Amino acid sequence: MSEQISFETNDFASNPEPRCPCVLLLDVSGSMNGRPMDELNAGLATFRDELSADALAMKRVEVGIVTFGPVKVEIPFTSASTFYPSTLQCQGDTPTGAAILQALAMVEDRKRDYRANGVSYYRPWVFLITDGKPTDAWTTAAEAIREGETSKKFAFFAIGVQGADMDTLRKISTREPLSLQGLKFRELFSWLSSSLRSVSRSTPGTEVPLEAPKGWASV
Repeated sequence: MSEQISFETNDFASNPEPRCPCVLLLDVSGSMNGRPMDELNAGLATFRDELSADALAMKRVEVGIVTFGPVKVEIPFTSASTFYPSTLQCQGDTPTGAAILQALAMVEDRKRDYRANGVSYYRPWVFLITDGKPTDAWTTAAEAIREGETSKKFAFFAIGVQGADMDTLRKISTREPLSLQGLKFRELFSWLSSSLRSVSRSTPGTEVPLEAPKGWASV
């Protein structure tokens, strides 16, 4: 289903700041080929640039990337200061269920790292972006999301690019999925970086209101 990786352990001794982890769960199936993939890559560059403009976010935000299909950990959790997304390429189908389970496993492993090193952390975010319909079984992943949201283990957000099966996304996510307008990936990632910067300036354990991008459906 997915590959095993060793997680990078940031230098917790030199940077004891609380961590704000975010997994980007990105659909790179064949249907994203062409302009959608170009805009997604441009959006990731915007995300990197805007995070790097915030000194506190650079110390606190950690980003990981899981792509699918097939499921692949592109970037294990790394601090915003060392986050340099590579150019993604289209391939394969849409194993959404397996990708979600991989992302949730990453989150739990990273939280164990924090606890082992005495580092506090904010509720992790898992951010799914897809333009298609799952090509694998996804009900186990949906159940894991419901359980995790109920116990506040993480916050899961689903973004449907044009052509996405929004009905299935509603069954997977406990929050109403957000429908991306056109190919506004750069605006989406600008909103995400702004939201993460706001969270990173708060106190771990407090809820920070998350406003949807202006004019879009609420997440």
